Amino acid sequence: MLAQNAFGSQTTSPSSSRIFLYEVEGLRQNDATDQNSYPIRQSSNTFIKVPYSRMNEEMQRITRMGGTIVSIQPLSANGDS
Repeated sequence: MLAQNAFGSQTTSPSSSRIFLYEVEGLRQNDATDQNSYPIRQSSNTFIKVPYSRMNEEMQRITRMGGTIVSIQPLSANGDS
């Protein structure tokens, strides 16, 4: 993944390729989840892959949807945990 530095040129950053796996419980269907293209099951935990650059945004979205983050685990570059 490419990122821009302060001078406007593109650089590759080690953090740009990092992916994390969020385990989330308690998601429920509400106004925020109605915008998704899939229904939310409240009865089980859900796993969501999140790039490093979007971790904060995803945490806020999960909270708005009524979920609780149970664990966050880094995934390696090839997709193995």
